[in-house]
Amino acid sequence: MKKVVLYIHGKDGSHLEAERYKKNCSGFDLIGVEYDDYLPWIVQKKFKSVYETVFERYDRAYLIANSIGAYLAMYALQDFDIAKALFISPVLDMERLILDMMSWANVSEEDLCEKGEIPTEFGETLSWKYLCFARENHITWNVYTEILYAENDNLVSRQTINQFIGAHNANLTVMENGEHWFHTDGQLAFLDSWMEKAIR
Repeated sequence: MKKVVLYIHGKDGSHLEAERYKKNCSGFDLIGVEYDDYLPWIVQKKFKSVYETVFERYDRAYLIANSIGAYLAMYALQDFDIAKALFISPVLDMERLILDMMSWANVSEEDLCEKGEIPTEFGETLSWKYLCFARENHITWNVYTEILYAENDNLVSRQTINQFIGAHNANLTVMENGEHWFHTDGQLAFLDSWMEKAIR
């Protein structure tokens, strides 16, 4: 049986990160999806096209996605045949994340509706269109999912993770004292060990 993993990177990431994970995915081909726009209504067509092209050559498709890549992948590929998903520090509820960012920036819904877009001091641009999109486009995710979450994730709350786990066929692994971005030697070693087990 020929098996493939599609890797969807997070913001400011790269499809080349897939090379790093190959050692953890014995028996799989690993393909990084190249994209540089983080709006679901734009990347949807690209993700679907990559999946359809790749699946012609493989019997089973798996998914690894990082941060916002998880949200984008769930939206674009929710109707596709995926054997298992592995999510790293995933953004699972875009409406909740946008509302949290609005709170951090002290921006009301009325302000955002009136202005359309509002840049923040922490580098993100709040978008009324994106908030409305997240509210109007609910995701139905029926893929068994393994989640790696960091205890000190400053972007996604544990409550959001727990709500997703409670509503889906999913399993959670938490790294104590970890961060949203897994980048230190210790964090990457933990991630590698988790991935080797979770991909089986």
